[in-house]
Amino acid sequence: MEEEPRTVRLRVDLSYDGSGFSGWAAQPGRRTVEAELAAGLGRVLRLPGPPKLTVAGRTDAGVHARGQVVHVDVPAVAWAAAAGRAVARLAGVLPADIRVRAAARAPDGFDARFSALWRRYSYRVCDDPASADPLRRHETLWYFRRLDVTAMNEAALCCLGEHDFAAFCRRREGATTIRSLRALSWRRDPDGIAVATVVADAFCHNMVRSVVGALIAVGEGRKPGRWPAEVLAAAVRDPAVRVMAPHGLCLEEVGYPPAGALAARGADTRRLRSISPPSAPLGFAA
Repeated sequence: MEEEPRTVRLRVDLSYDGSGFSGWAAQPGRRTVEAELAAGLGRVLRLPGPPKLTVAGRTDAGVHARGQVVHVDVPAVAWAAAAGRAVARLAGVLPADIRVRAAARAPDGFDARFSALWRRYSYRVCDDPASADPLRRHETLWYFRRLDVTAMNEAALCCLGEHDFAAFCRRREGATTIRSLRALSWRRDPDGIAVATVVADAFCHNMVRSVVGALIAVGEGRKPGRWPAEVLAAAVRDPAVRVMAPHGLCLEEVGYPPAGALAARGADTRRLRSISPPSAPLGFAA
């Protein structure tokens, strides 16, 4: 007879309004999403203390999430006692700016961070004073210089594919800045808000807000369309690239492979990536 596992891994899907948090990661003396969620899980599962969480994407202070994913390993008996009521009970103990949408036993090999294929973010910009909605001010940047979305989309093309995004990232010791950008585009929603969609296998620190800042500089006519390509090719931080305010940014969704491919994806992601430097500046002929 097969022995029952002592621990089980859970996948937790959640959303949060980042306005009142000092980011995802727990920090002494600071209100964070991680600390609040861990405390809530500890209470609902009646654990001796907050459990350790692994998150798909560590959001900065003020950044929101609709599709954040976490995994957590908990005693099997604790989960068995709470499984049917976990989401409802979490709604009763978590603050109103965090909502757990699903909590279930994860498939074998699942890792919220390393199994992910891609993350999708959005960034919202209102560039018309008459369209600024005070009810959405916590999730939309008010930027009252008219933006040329077509010019921004043309300038964004240079960033697609696998590149070293060092020019748009804050470097961290031992971490690579090579990323594969799958999608980067702007559109106007029905209210005229400029919305960027950014999809990549992963993001380094400040990457999305820096790329958005470079494209906004093109959209308002402050920089030429080739400028983001030149910055990317230089592979060093450019002080002219503004890191845009965090509240316009939202983690919308995290994509994972089928259950049978989770472990392989995790092993592949853990390998440090490297690419050969381009023979000419990106976006230009040799």
